Amino acid sequence: MNIKLIVFDVDGVLTDGRLWIGSDGQEYKAFHTQDGMAISLVHYAGIKTAIITGRRSTAVTKRAKELKINYIHQGIDNKRKILWNMIEDLEISQEQICYIGDDINDLPVMKSVGFPCAPNNAVSTVKEHAKYIAKANGGEGAVREILDHILSTQEDYEELIEGYLAGRVRVIQ
Repeated sequence: MNIKLIVFDVDGVLTDGRLWIGSDGQEYKAFHTQDGMAISLVHYAGIKTAIITGRRSTAVTKRAKELKINYIHQGIDNKRKILWNMIEDLEISQEQICYIGDDINDLPVMKSVGFPCAPNNAVSTVKEHAKYIAKANGGEGAVREILDHILSTQEDYEELIEGYLAGRVRVIQ
């Protein structure tokens, strides 16, 4: 496996899929902090990250900026078109992309990448197209589990963690 880009759906992947909307119309989402740490680790390993989601949310914008997500695309109807543009811009192959999705609108992208993944609570059709299904549900550590799997396959995971915690600078080829 040689993953260069990890793309996340949001609702049902980075969150548990529930939408909390206050009486003032403000939208709230809960994100798992361990997923955030795993995203920091993949950045340290030199892997780019992206969000492609059908909804628009200020909570997603805020969290994505905190996590230093490289590319943020919200309000997207055609996720596959955005993905193709990213492939061209980054000069990578489809095989070098991991996409994590949970529902049928994720299928066109999942069928287009080398390593499609899903949280445990993804719909069954999505799970049928996933090469890796997390034991955890979306918003409950599924992203952490998937990213740990990728990192432990591509890297000396213990050495990666040691370097990250020591603040060592990595030179990525």
